[in-house]
Amino acid sequence: MPRDFQQSAQSTIVAQVPKPKNIHEWLSFDDDDRDQTWMFDETFMRSNYKCIYGEGCKGVLDDDATHLQQGCCSYGAHFLDKKDLANVRKFVARLKPHHWQNFNKGRNGNWLMKERDGSDKTRRVNGACIFHNEPDFEGGMGCAFHIAALEAGERPMDWKPDVCWQVPIRLDELDEDDGHRIAFVREWKRRDWGGGGEDFHWWCTDDASAFVGKEPVYKYLADEIIELVGLPVYKKLVTLLEEKRSTPLPHPKVRR
Repeated sequence: MPRDFQQSAQSTIVAQVPKPKNIHEWLSFDDDDRDQTWMFDETFMRSNYKCIYGEGCKGVLDDDATHLQQGCCSYGAHFLDKKDLANVRKFVARLKPHHWQNFNKGRNGNWLMKERDGSDKTRRVNGACIFHNEPDFEGGMGCAFHIAALEAGERPMDWKPDVCWQVPIRLDELDEDDGHRIAFVREWKRRDWGGGGEDFHWWCTDDASAFVGKEPVYKYLADEIIELVGLPVYKKLVTLLEEKRSTPLPHPKVRR
């Protein structure tokens, strides 16, 4: 077969293969202190994603819910474990009526409920988490924990259920047969909400309107990432990201 014909045939085959739409680069390194490898979604870490709650967030309902200003609080929060629940109990006790619109409905432990599978979650009131304040609440709309923490000069993430401050960062861990662990740190996708995630009218990491931050995610969400992976691992991540010389791949939602 003539060489030029073979090259032409190969080019034709490549041209016919559809290009994936959701391409991400990953950064990996071994943990110096444990038998573990870290895998970071470099594309998301370098992106300028930011939470746009109150700035165009359409919520996570089946239809555009911008006017409700519920963000991702529509379904209540599940607790990761007993430690998570105990921590939230501690901060519920610090909430005052001017922080929390549903103070009278939620006090005396009435903010908590059991799912059918026995797991704990926050109750829903008026179609949202009981700790969500509606836009007309004089104490401020949004999460009561967030409002109270800022008033106290503390970090909102320390007051909230774990899932509430982790989103949109996701940590998944995989144990291999030999005991070696691989930890994946990535963006929170629709599928991470379970079967209903695909029914959301809108999800922030799926929309270019949320990629408007002034700094990359690894700086913008530094506290959250450090809480998930620890300070030594975070410092190594930053060093590797900032010394890399190649041109990073833009996030799919802002890529042209």
